[in-house]
Amino acid sequence: MKFVAVTSCPTGIAHTYMAAEALQQAATSAGHEITVETQGSAGSAPLAAEDIAAADAVVFAADVDVRDRERFAGKPQVTAGVKTAINDAAALVEQAVTAAESGAAPAEATGEATGEPEPAAPAASDPESENKADGNAGAGTRLRQWLMTGVSYMIPFVAAGGILIAIAFLVGGAEIAAIVDGGDFRGVHYDGISDPADLLGEAGIAGVLFKVGSTAFDMLVPILSGFIAFGMADRPGLAPGIVGGLLASAIGAGFLGGLVSGLLAGFVVMGLKRIKVPRGVAGVMPVVVIPLVASFVIGFLMLVVVGEPIAAAQSGMTDWLAGLSGGTAWLLGGLLGLMMAFDTGGPVNKVAYTFGIAALASGDTVIMAAVMAAGMTPPLGLALATVVRGRLFTHAERDAGKAGWLLGLSFITEGAIPFAAADPLRVIPSLMAGSATTGALVVAFGATSPAPHGGIWVVGLVGSPLLYLVAVAAGMVVTCGCVVAAKSLLGRRERQARPDVAAEAPEDGLIGAQQG
Repeated sequence: MKFVAVTSCPTGIAHTYMAAEALQQAATSAGHEITVETQGSAGSAPLAAEDIAAADAVVFAADVDVRDRERFAGKPQVTAGVKTAINDAAALVEQAVTAAESGAAPAEATGEATGEPEPAAPAASDPESENKADGNAGAGTRLRQWLMTGVSYMIPFVAAGGILIAIAFLVGGAEIAAIVDGGDFRGVHYDGISDPADLLGEAGIAGVLFKVGSTAFDMLVPILSGFIAFGMADRPGLAPGIVGGLLASAIGAGFLGGLVSGLLAGFVVMGLKRIKVPRGVAGVMPVVVIPLVASFVIGFLMLVVVGEPIAAAQSGMTDWLAGLSGGTAWLLGGLLGLMMAFDTGGPVNKVAYTFGIAALASGDTVIMAAVMAAGMTPPLGLALATVVRGRLFTHAERDAGKAGWLLGLSFITEGAIPFAAADPLRVIPSLMAGSATTGALVVAFGATSPAPHGGIWVVGLVGSPLLYLVAVAAGMVVTCGCVVAAKSLLGRRERQARPDVAAEAPEDGLIGAQQG
């Protein structure tokens, strides 16, 4: 058979391409042809129209909205998350075969892709009748996809803005914020620079860096809100979503307000799109009427109804973060570390990362440092384990370990996925132990990071860099020790219980025990 597939994850860096490779290998092994479109952070090369027309079924392995989904209308479809494709692509291919033979699409692939197809549902034939996330998915899956869509479009603003601000502090000192925006710093009052054209002359290159970075940072909540609405209601949701996000920022509702305004905007626009109007009016609905009405409704709701309670909740959360100290602060760092390692780049990881961004936006750079360090630890710890006890890993895993050094140092937690997918019960708890150690130590040491991404490459911007590196190294060692212990001790028990497995070659004996 011939299949086409689309893979997409919130960051568009690792999961997107790993899922595509897994699907290609599984389809080839099963004797089928598959062409995959990767909708990653660097853009995508759309599938050719003839490939879509010739396809027997479509596989969507995506945690965010699939762009231009209407291209696949009428084709049997299988929908799953990217981690399902990475962990068990063969089962997704089997489900695609079943869907093609029955001429209908399963409602949604199972979480771990067991290979058993879900009950068939009619393939979508009207692109306007389904939302951007997935018209056939369950409510929980769609909500996660909508939220992750907003996060995926927000992350480039976070990375660009945060690193520019961090470099501005490095070049111009901590007072550069007061010089540019005005305010008091160490007993000196600054009036600020009202004319951007005077920035270079009055504040130097550091002032320009800070202004550009802070402008990018100011867009975080509007972009989050706008693209949540976009994921729900397509292009007509952008304007009301962004307007709602701008108002959320203006009244101090922050990230929480952005989440709520994005969801409200999406639901309002989805409702307006269902209204039947005369043919003469239909042409101006998505361009004029829907953005106009939805923007007013969302603006009214944010300013008059829900904005203030959300702002109060956001303020309470910020005050709670600021009040954490001593014996409680390290617990928060440890919890965020657990979340960063739990699904190695998945939704729980993104919740922790977004929490770090929210703290960074409110001026708390310690939390962001803990989140980034804890996200670096899993690939590094596994890479170390492949060096310390290489015989416990397959040849492919040892190769993945070599790549894990660079991925871990670059704060790409997804480098741990090949290990976690092959042996989740032993690897994931080990990763969580190491990342929790790192997160707790970073907070206890008081290390800071004004940069929200970059890993080791932005260590020059980190406060207390030596202690920060010590925390990363400690978590790496804990991860390595736990993985080696789990594979050695538990693997030995399995081999004793299974004499046939114990007879396998020493190099791959433990892996054989796992697969057996």
